[in-house]
Amino acid sequence: MLTGLWVDQWRGNYVNLALGGGNLALLLLGFQLHSRTGWQICIALVGLTSFWAWLANLKRYRTIADTPTSRIASAPQGYIELVGRGRQPPGDSLISPVNGLPCLWYRYHVERRNNDRWEHVESGISHDTFGMDDGSGSILIDPEGAEIVTSHKQVSTSGGYRKTEWTLIEGDSIYVIGDHVTLGGPNAVLDKKSDLSTLLAEWKADRTALLARFDADRDGEISLDEWERARLAASDEVDRAHLDIRLKDSVHLLRQPAHGRPFLIANREVTALVRHYWLWSWVHLVLTMAAPLGLMLLGRTG
Repeated sequence: MLTGLWVDQWRGNYVNLALGGGNLALLLLGFQLHSRTGWQICIALVGLTSFWAWLANLKRYRTIADTPTSRIASAPQGYIELVGRGRQPPGDSLISPVNGLPCLWYRYHVERRNNDRWEHVESGISHDTFGMDDGSGSILIDPEGAEIVTSHKQVSTSGGYRKTEWTLIEGDSIYVIGDHVTLGGPNAVLDKKSDLSTLLAEWKADRTALLARFDADRDGEISLDEWERARLAASDEVDRAHLDIRLKDSVHLLRQPAHGRPFLIANREVTALVRHYWLWSWVHLVLTMAAPLGLMLLGRTG
């Protein structure tokens, strides 16, 4: 549960604040240990975590700064950047669990007071797709796996519980960078060889149905000729399925890219995001460089 919560915090872009507080806690721990070895371990951990955070922030800064903004109507397939207004698709609705208001996306965190500490009770995040329109066209966004930065944060405390909720709401100016794919439509990218292999594997798994359909001589086995008829039947079925897909309206979708490339959704301007990640990359770079200097000073005083 704690791991899932930490991942949610990373996706919500609170990793920088979390690491800042963690590094401060490590330094305070060093004061309490009253030993040179303890100080060395704490400073080394500060350096390692800051180095990791520096790389993460630098990657996001370079990606956002170097990727041109596309228009939805002419957006190419693949990794792109879009800016538009958040829209709820017709007929769909999403209600935030804490404030009960309509939204495009939410994440919440519930804590319970235990003496002078707040303990985690539950947390959750929505995965519903939502729309975006930039005036030239519209697209659906699948937020699964996204790092989401939002200015909409509400905190309420009642009866010993503290509830925190982050949302994206309809009409927000939305920035998103991710993988653009078109599903369905006349230009749909379909792989007949792969689909045919998958369908034949499914038929093989259900031997009873396979024999009932293609065992013409009823000897309990599928001969080479019978298997060839099965393969031709499967090919026809795949062709019909592909035709149905191409006759349907295409759906444009932005989703999590492969190979670890950043998938970011934010209700901030591009320039603000570039500045945000640039500043945090420098903060963590300074901490990364300060750590070995601190270890050298400790070594000299030992």
